This record gives sequence, structure tokens and C-alpha cells, in this order.
Amino acid sequence: MKEAVNVAVGAPIYRQGAFVLDKFLANQKEIQQNYPASELVLATVEDDFADELETLISSLGIKGKVLRYETIKPDYAQSRAWNIACGREAIRQYTLSQTEANYLLWLDADMTYDPLLIEILLGEIQGYDVVYSGYVKRDSVGYEVGSGCSMFTRDTLEKIRFRCLEFRNGQVIWGLCELDLIRLRSRVKKGFFLRICHYKNANEARCVTPQPLGWLRRVTTSRVVRYALIRASLLTRYHLSGKLQPIVYRFLGAIKET
Repeated sequence: MKEAVNVAVGAPIYRQGAFVLDKFLANQKEIQQNYPASELVLATVEDDFADELETLISSLGIKGKVLRYETIKPDYAQSRAWNIACGREAIRQYTLSQTEANYLLWLDADMTYDPLLIEILLGEIQGYDVVYSGYVKRDSVGYEVGSGCSMFTRDTLEKIRFRCLEFRNGQVIWGLCELDLIRLRSRVKKGFFLRICHYKNANEARCVTPQPLGWLRRVTTSRVVRYALIRASLLTRYHLSGKLQPIVYRFLGAIKET
């Protein structure tokens, strides 16, 4: 008898960004072996890549689905963020309409994760609506507690949607999902709960291990600070949240040292 899916594992993916696809899929097989009541759901806009992905996951014995979706965006929009947002929305809709999964786990295809990833986050999400586990940024110094490793409850998925906002000046506003969670008063937990390796290229990765979330990062990722930064970005039509958050972090660090 086929085991029911409790956790859908979703990842938008495109060929150019899949430079560690072999490592990512091998890792997904380990994760699924440790938690068989899961299903990998990949989403791509590239039809030929979708065919290749279906062959790969089948050959590896991974229980999974490859979605083909269309990127819907304004004529002036240029950012690849639209592909990511539309891919996540396609996965969200699939999870709600085609599975009975109680959770959706978002991952990025340029990372590998602790094979006990699902069990760890299922433990952390109890009493919460969303849990984020942080990772090292790929191309710059520092850490990020973002959607590259995050788990949402089904009830939360039913109340939000994934979308993108790009102004005519080319500025893309990230964090709309986070803004929705704040407005819904969702219970969100952030931390560094597991080992995650973020690949810069096919052979070079930067890894983070489980560790406490320091007070500086607790402040700069808090509901109040994040809401203020995202709202300021919307008002100015400039991605202030991405520019100012590191400045706030450094400023608070300087105060601590004085």
C-alpha cells in the first residue's frame, strides 16, 4: 500500500541554477529514505528540463513530481524573481489540491541538508505556523534566515499565496510572503536548527551547523524590524529591506561593543 504524504518538499528549479543537481538529488534520496511519508515536488518553466528531471528522479527511486508552470509577469518585468515566485505558487497549489500533506517544506536546489532535515523541522514547528532554518549566503559574507529552508503548515498555505512585485525602475521587492505572515499574526520560529551547505559552484560550498540564534539576529529578523523594512521598501519603491538589514545588524553590533 502506498504511504500517504505528510510532507511535500518543494523547490523551483531551472537548468542554469541546477549546477549541483547530482548532489541535491542524492541528498533528497537520503532525506526521503529517512522520512518515507514525503514527496519531492520540483517546478520548472523549461519543458526539456522537466523531462530530464522526471527521468532522474525515477532512476534514483525518489518519490516525486515535476510541475511545468508558466511565469506570468508584467511586460516590463525583467527579474528572475518572477520565475521563483510563480514556481512556488505552482507548488503551493499542487500541494493543497493534489496531496493531503500537512506541511510544505521549501528548499533551494543549490543546497544540501542534514538527511534528518524533515524530522528536525517537524520537531521545531510544533506550536508554530512556519519555521525557518538559516544558512550561509552563497555569494557574500553573512547568514540568511529565509525561504531556502522553511516549513509551512497546511493551514498557513491556505491563507497566503506566493507572488512578486517589480517596479518600473527595476527594483524587486522581496518579502511579500513574510509581510503576509505578519499581517496574519502567524507564529513564526527562526533559528539555525540543522547543517546546511550552500554551494557557490559545483565543488565549493559554505556550511552552517546548528547553533543558537544570537540576539543581534533575533532583533534584525524580528517581526517589527522586518515589517518596517518591507513597508519602507514598498513606499520608496526600492529594495531597502535587502540593503538596510545588514546595516542595522552592523550598527547594533557596534553598540554592543561600546
